[in-house]
Amino acid sequence: MNHSATGSKIGLLSVFGSTLFQLSGIFMLSPLMLLMLKKAEVSTTVAGLFAATTWLGVLIVTPFASKVTQRLGRRQTMWLASGMPLVAALGFFTTNTLWLWFALELLAGIAGGLRWVLAEAFIAEFAPPRQLGRTIGIYATMVGMTFVIGPTLLAWAGADSSMALWLVIALLCAGLGWTALIPVLPPDHDQHTTRIGLLGLWHAVRAHPVIMLAGFVGGFFELGLASILPLYGLTLGMDDSAAALLVSVSGLGGTLLAIPSGMLADRFASPAQGRRLMMRVFTGLILLVTLTSPFAVSHPTLVWPMVCVWGAAGGALYTLSMTDIGASNKGLALINSTAVLVLTYTLGGLVASGVSGALIEHSLSIGFPALLLGVAAIGLTALLYNKPHTQA
Repeated sequence: MNHSATGSKIGLLSVFGSTLFQLSGIFMLSPLMLLMLKKAEVSTTVAGLFAATTWLGVLIVTPFASKVTQRLGRRQTMWLASGMPLVAALGFFTTNTLWLWFALELLAGIAGGLRWVLAEAFIAEFAPPRQLGRTIGIYATMVGMTFVIGPTLLAWAGADSSMALWLVIALLCAGLGWTALIPVLPPDHDQHTTRIGLLGLWHAVRAHPVIMLAGFVGGFFELGLASILPLYGLTLGMDDSAAALLVSVSGLGGTLLAIPSGMLADRFASPAQGRRLMMRVFTGLILLVTLTSPFAVSHPTLVWPMVCVWGAAGGALYTLSMTDIGASNKGLALINSTAVLVLTYTLGGLVASGVSGALIEHSLSIGFPALLLGVAAIGLTALLYNKPHTQA
């Protein structure tokens, strides 16, 4: 699909602006809600289920993102995805009914899943073809910054103040306003030929199996391991502060490497070959540093560079996977492929967080490293023996 240079610039600016304000508001709201649940003397188990409801919403809606988009249109679907969190936030602040909070959080998760797929698809559509990797890298870095901006604003406003509530509303409204600036797009060229729904997802998996596996590996090492790093640190004998800081080190690695990896991918004479080479390098790097993990039990200082590489290489794999998909798909096919990448990345995170906790507790020096090495080895083997398509 061709866009004018002006339309593409306005499109990129509107998606970047919308995402910056929207996610800053959401990542301010998330810890605020947990604090409000704590104040209401809700059990830790229920609070954890509340937080998990967000991911449930993402998983529910992602397979049907292309069907919703075909029915409503991409701009209208993006408006819907930006408006639902605002409705949820207003509901949180006007009622104390717990079951309604869960329903609203599920609604916010569904909106988050739609936004995740659509925003990245928009970025891939609007980005200049020869700067696709750089643009997606900048976008990934900005998303990483919102993880810091939201909680920082909450700490500044104070969790017990009414200012925090109004600031969340203001950020979500600003995000919705930026969404309205997305240019009008012509109908998708493949709206009558591309399969949608579950069949469309299956077609996307068959078209990009190794890229989806790379997304899984990225989600495993960036998203999933980050969630259990505090437990890992405590089990190695670190104090509470150091164990919590491991998450920041992982996130910092992913944020700092997104732009350089995207820019480097754009510079290859054959971008498709270059992206595949970089995926192999980053997966190999994960495998190499993970070989030191059994020794971290007796030498905990090894954990810091290892965790940084996990976050950095995992984040780079996702950036490169999204760039590869954006270079080879347009229209509804791009929505389908982005949705599958989001699903595989999220699935990687869920597998890592779900299995690693038990292995850290019962087999820290053997079972846990074996799991990590197995995932990295499978990813590297697939990348080595599967040649990329010759797209740009």
